[in-house]
Amino acid sequence: MTMTETTGSAAGQPANQGSTPARTGLAPDSAAPYTVPQPPAVIDADVWPSIATVPTSLKALVAGRGADAIFKAAVRRLPLEVRYPDGTVLGRAAVPGQSHPVMTMNRPEAFAARLGDGGLIGLGESYMAGDWDADDLTAVMEVFAARVGTLVPEPLQKLRALYLPRQPRRERNTEQNTRSNISRHYDLSNELFASFLDSTMTYSSALFPESGDALRTVAWDGFAAAQQAKIDRLLDKAGVGQGTRVLEIGTGWGELALRAAARGATVYSVTLSSEQQELARQRVAEAGYADAVSIELKDYRAVEGEYDAVVSVEMIEAVGYEYWATYFQTIERVLAPGGKVAIQAITIAHDRLIATRTSYTWVHKYIFPGGVIPSVRAIEEITEKQTGLRVRERLAMGDHYAQTLRLWEERFMSRADEVAATGFDAIFQRMWLFYLCYSRAGFETGYLDVQQIVLDHAASKRAAGGPGSNPRS
Repeated sequence: MTMTETTGSAAGQPANQGSTPARTGLAPDSAAPYTVPQPPAVIDADVWPSIATVPTSLKALVAGRGADAIFKAAVRRLPLEVRYPDGTVLGRAAVPGQSHPVMTMNRPEAFAARLGDGGLIGLGESYMAGDWDADDLTAVMEVFAARVGTLVPEPLQKLRALYLPRQPRRERNTEQNTRSNISRHYDLSNELFASFLDSTMTYSSALFPESGDALRTVAWDGFAAAQQAKIDRLLDKAGVGQGTRVLEIGTGWGELALRAAARGATVYSVTLSSEQQELARQRVAEAGYADAVSIELKDYRAVEGEYDAVVSVEMIEAVGYEYWATYFQTIERVLAPGGKVAIQAITIAHDRLIATRTSYTWVHKYIFPGGVIPSVRAIEEITEKQTGLRVRERLAMGDHYAQTLRLWEERFMSRADEVAATGFDAIFQRMWLFYLCYSRAGFETGYLDVQQIVLDHAASKRAAGGPGSNPRS
């Protein structure tokens, strides 16, 4: 999966033991609630400058009143309850026998000021600060995600480019910047990621054997196998077997390289995360594949050589839309005749990509600096117009990502004490929970999807369907 502002990426203070009693959310497959940490009474401004102090600029105060009015007008027509300290409850009335998710305003004025100052960045920051809470954060975020294009009146949407911040130049994914962007997320600490990932240390969507209603209740004990099934399908589609020369763009913590090596392949894997490189190399050595797998700290653009298969899992999101052509041109350059490419990519509808590709969001500021999620159309158009690669197959599996995120959320929250003991404070934990729930809501509503995409050279014969076909599997 493709973080934080510079001052927010370091370990913060431990959670405040004397904080306000936490609200709880019930995990779907557990009778016990998890506890959401509450912010300390005094937030460390050196670590969390945007969270410690409520914006008081003229812009924040004036825009805050406008943002508050827009928010309240939107909420009145949403299937949501927004409860204010004075007893006011906003939201569309529920029909008998049903209930709506509840969003509880703890500090309405601070919420409005943050929303006015930073737009949707302020929505996330106000949650981190404790200005509002939710018993079921994912359900609340689903309400917004399902209507993201209509929450703000259309005339005001046209002004967003004038008002909302744009991505800083220092976060564009040039060869000079990319290492820093990647490090701010993936180098937080291997211990943090180990606290919520399964034994394979795989940080991308699993592919479960279940479907339909059964998929919504998948449990932790089948998680590792589902992650390996995802990897195996990609390796199968790329034709990885005995003697295959594999390039992996984006190492993760090494599980794909291990499984490719177990098939008899030789693997050259590149990453920009020193923490991932260290643990991945350790895992490879312990498994006895050090002679078959090389893991280097290198930008994908600097890769040389020729490979029979190129595999890349949820790395394109970190490339930046200005560099998607470079990404695929690099793959084309190193792909041997007759070779295959298998990537896994989070995707978004093309109209949303066009509307948001230059925006600077809460996710950019706190989670993935420089990241942009592509659309399937963008991938197909770029490869067709700027490379000799062609998309041959696609598998959409966004519902599997929603459950992957649910399992990560439950695991992360069940280990809150362990996370705090490694130095990640209550603000960080609320930030991470917001990130997991925000992402899950995107997949639950279909705003986001994830695809396994198979490509090869344009001149290659298609396995089935003949010229012009685009089979789904």
